[in-house]
Amino acid sequence: MAVFELKNHKLTIKVNSLGAELCSVVSNDTKIEYIWQAQKDVWERYAPNLFPIVGKLKDNTFNYQGITYQLSQHGFARDSEFVCIENTNDTLKFELTACQESLLKYPFHFSFQVTYQLTDDLIKVRYKVFNPDNKELLFSVGAHPAFNCPLQSDETFEDFILDFFDKESLVITQLKDGLLSDETITMNLQEGGLPVSKNLFKNDALVLTNHQINKVALKSIKSKHGVELIASNWPYFGIWTKKDTSLFICLEPWYGIADSYSHQGNLEDKKGVIKLEPFQNFECYYSIRFF
Repeated sequence: MAVFELKNHKLTIKVNSLGAELCSVVSNDTKIEYIWQAQKDVWERYAPNLFPIVGKLKDNTFNYQGITYQLSQHGFARDSEFVCIENTNDTLKFELTACQESLLKYPFHFSFQVTYQLTDDLIKVRYKVFNPDNKELLFSVGAHPAFNCPLQSDETFEDFILDFFDKESLVITQLKDGLLSDETITMNLQEGGLPVSKNLFKNDALVLTNHQINKVALKSIKSKHGVELIASNWPYFGIWTKKDTSLFICLEPWYGIADSYSHQGNLEDKKGVIKLEPFQNFECYYSIRFF
């Protein structure tokens, strides 16, 4: 395990080779740390990368070609050691490939690359999945960055809003025991904004389907500092913090989603699964601006 650093005139960022996980973003000017610092007694992750699944599987299992496999929530990439394959003044690129251990729980060969590019006050995060095999690769991929909320000692959790810009409302799909239910609720917004509170997450994450979110900001109404996450055309989005806490919020663009209660377990029928043909690439990216 090693920690790699990028720095420019605006930000200093650090990425851990374990999980290729962004573990620090500090403003060189204000010294604000934007990334949640993985407090073990609360939630011990920073910004995990989700692969080869997003969310929870029903009974933590899936079926493929008549065999049942076990896979924990969000997949194994977040707990795997990546290799840094590019390290320049503004870019870090990491790669994870299949191994004997991964094939026991996920029977596919793959290359999963995570790239961080730092430009001014913005980090661009790119995912690239390559199928090196002569059979179809089935997977999902997603991001789970956690941001400190509040950002400064004189702020509180309730001093922040989620800004969805021009949106008037959101349709939230309800979770039950981590799985998708058939129930939805509509949340009305005030000039695109949603006040942050513990009560917002009393029923787990806010799960948004059907390409509802292209851009969202988490920002202080007191200091005006915050983050803006841009994820154009991602089909799913999650917003989460651990129940009954008021320390961080995760903004999560996803190409994939948790199983539903009615799912029969076959991976090829899983909602949101990506089917990648032999020797083809899948690429997507999102950006985070820090202010």
